[in-house]
Amino acid sequence: MNVLEFSFRSETLHALPSGALYWPAQTLMVVSDLHLGKSARAARFGGAQLPPYETTETLTRLSTDLAATKARSVICLGDSFDAPMLQSVLPEADLLTLTTLQAGLDWTWIEGNHDPGPVQLGGTHRRSITIGALHFRHIAEPTPTPGEVTGHYHPKATLSLRGRSLTRPCFLFDETRLILPAYGAFTGGLHSRNPALTRLMTPNAQAILTGPKPCKIPMPGRAPLS
Repeated sequence: MNVLEFSFRSETLHALPSGALYWPAQTLMVVSDLHLGKSARAARFGGAQLPPYETTETLTRLSTDLAATKARSVICLGDSFDAPMLQSVLPEADLLTLTTLQAGLDWTWIEGNHDPGPVQLGGTHRRSITIGALHFRHIAEPTPTPGEVTGHYHPKATLSLRGRSLTRPCFLFDETRLILPAYGAFTGGLHSRNPALTRLMTPNAQAILTGPKPCKIPMPGRAPLS
């Protein structure tokens, strides 16, 4: 597996091609915005029709990353489900897969704006959690605690190369905060040039584009300090 190693708050972290974050020193994998059950919610409430396999695809990716990293702990950074109590309508096969993935792992569900209450699954349910120098929550605070790790925005960025443009989900990080891309299939994204993101990040912010070979570039939309 191609990973991109980078330093954040003096900790060595790995950006995985899938959009997962791995912290080797803690044998911890972090994912954000799985939005499990997105197609089930759309079918149930009359939204846009999506392929019915997005949850299966997301869980398959999660299984692959857990096997590759051999993580002992997992933090899901909120919006793990696309709506409150949606886990009750997931296909039985997907629920069984998720339960199997959790077995033997220290699993933490962080509440998000789509799933604000505890989910009816195993694991620990928290609003936020701090491990060492890093502080995990769903949505970035206007004035962050140094070491803040969040999701919510589904950031994406564009790389221009040899006259071609490539847009992918991305990690964003600067001296203080780190924002993860959405991990779930069919989740969409907010471009890094959007003011909602440029207001959060400092001029020296970096973007790590996901994909088969993650790559790091200056965050599009931010002008580096001279």
